Amino acid sequence: MRIAALVLSAAVLVGCTEVQQAVDKTARQGTKGVVSEVLATRFPQVPKPLFETFVDCVIDNSDASEVQTYVKAAVSGVTDATAETVKTVLSRPETQACLSQRALDAGLI
Repeated sequence: MRIAALVLSAAVLVGCTEVQQAVDKTARQGTKGVVSEVLATRFPQVPKPLFETFVDCVIDNSDASEVQTYVKAAVSGVTDATAETVKTVLSRPETQACLSQRALDAGLI
């Protein structure tokens, strides 16, 4: 009986993890417009050939609370707080490495 309960509990946890990952992926995809707007309006120095790379690297290196900030901005509009969140993500070494690697892969540097 206990083994069956443990197996059932493990199956439920795996299912929850898959649902959580799907929700996170959907939220990240939905925030591209917000991050694009922030980069275009608040960071005009982003090179045009690397614009999509910047958007992708920011989203990929944002944590759940930062993604939530972008989702809120999609509903209520971009604010200084949204721009500050993007700036914070851009300053991370992981984001810098992402930008460098993707630009190198694309032959842009």
